[in-house]
Amino acid sequence: MRFNGILFDRPTSIDVDKPEEPACFGDLHLDQVLATMVAGREEYDLKPFFYTRLRDVAVVRYRHEIARDLEQPEVLGSVRAFAEKMRRMREHLAQANKLRYRQQKQRWFLDAVDIYCDAVGALAHELTQAPLDSRGFRALRQHVTDYTDSERFTLLVGKIGSLKEGLAGVRYCVHLRGNRVKVSKYDDEADYSAEVTDTFAKFQQGAAKDYRVKLPLWADMNHVEAQILHLVAQLHPDIFLALDDFCTRQVDFMDSTIGTFDREVQFYLAYLEYIERFQAAGLPFCYPEVTAQSGEVYAEDAFDLALANKLLPERSAVVANDFSLEDPERILVVTGPNQGGKTTFARMVGQLHYLAGLGYPVPGRRARLFLPDKVFTHFEREEDLTNLRGNLEDELVRIHDILGQATASSVIVMNESFASTTLRDALVLGTAVLQRLIQLGCLSVYVTFVDELASLDDATVSMVSMVDPENPALWTYKVIRTPADGLAYAAAIAEKYGLTYRSLRRRITR
Repeated sequence: MRFNGILFDRPTSIDVDKPEEPACFGDLHLDQVLATMVAGREEYDLKPFFYTRLRDVAVVRYRHEIARDLEQPEVLGSVRAFAEKMRRMREHLAQANKLRYRQQKQRWFLDAVDIYCDAVGALAHELTQAPLDSRGFRALRQHVTDYTDSERFTLLVGKIGSLKEGLAGVRYCVHLRGNRVKVSKYDDEADYSAEVTDTFAKFQQGAAKDYRVKLPLWADMNHVEAQILHLVAQLHPDIFLALDDFCTRQVDFMDSTIGTFDREVQFYLAYLEYIERFQAAGLPFCYPEVTAQSGEVYAEDAFDLALANKLLPERSAVVANDFSLEDPERILVVTGPNQGGKTTFARMVGQLHYLAGLGYPVPGRRARLFLPDKVFTHFEREEDLTNLRGNLEDELVRIHDILGQATASSVIVMNESFASTTLRDALVLGTAVLQRLIQLGCLSVYVTFVDELASLDDATVSMVSMVDPENPALWTYKVIRTPADGLAYAAAIAEKYGLTYRSLRRRITR
């Protein structure tokens, strides 16, 4: 089985390093999610991976297999230990490049290669012991095992061991007289420090306070230390010439496939570590059933990932919601009171489809999601004085651009469109936009204050954000599938403030 990488199950023409941040990221708050996920992982440059969505169901399932294997503690522990050693290796290489003195640079390089060999060897051993189910990890195991069994790797490990043993055996004497320093070969001279310690050991009555000053250990050497090392290298030319030859020959010591895996596996680790806090709080995640055809879609107990990340530290409840669409239904029209969770619901639907296109488990107990060609969003913007357009004109221009690019395979999320205009104009404009969406046949979410739009066509499904029936001033943030007439909310408000017909009549007759 050939290992083609941890992101794709076969060679691909997709260049994951070229995409830029999608326009929908800000509206869906995915930029906030990504910023938290990659914090501390800047060296891997993971953002382009998150900007590259998939439309291939087979590749998504391949990634699901990988992520499921990583959920096993033994696999996750092995990969994390490997990644940490590879990070230490890069730190050693970076330090070697910063140093000024040749022999010291070479020793740091030798240690970096040693750490690399230890990381790969340990990964190969641990993967052979792990119960791997994914095609990706099984292929990786085969590749790493073949590599560690190869002559190239075994010779590399042997050379490192020989050099370290040789360097550890270097002995020399330093003679100090005034400002002069002399270096000579060690010739079985007595270790006077050991003799002094032994002589005074009989007078020791217990552990004494250590008054010695601990000097900081700097990575770089001063010029005196460097000169001593240079003289030592001249006294032991064989081992230092061997070290020099090793560093020259092993410039490209790393296996490119293993180096690529080290970076790409962080795509999974970053997300799985990010969602650990939600899972610990009892919030569900699932591997969605995915489809390349925009037919039936649904999600159960789903939630806004970015909002949950803010609410958990505050110990606030995270409200989950459901939605579903069956043919010929294509558009969720969301209405209800202000601040009732409509925008959060719309953002959640967009997030789910984007995350599904990355091959991630999504927030929710169960889901069937579509892999769109593009995800478009239209959220309210502050008025831009530089374009000399008002809010309404600017909205129309942006919506026109979206509808011009969208296809039947797109997902469109529109939030509070035409809120800056009159009810009549919002109805006329909203009807025109929805009719165009219906013609396109694309999956859409349309948040509006115009109830009439919810029953425009068989393709539209009415979703309403609810309030507490006992206290209509209290929002539940639940969005349910029900006809949008606005009457229940208005009646509840009137009842609360004594403004129903019965209440008013009773007060007037008094």
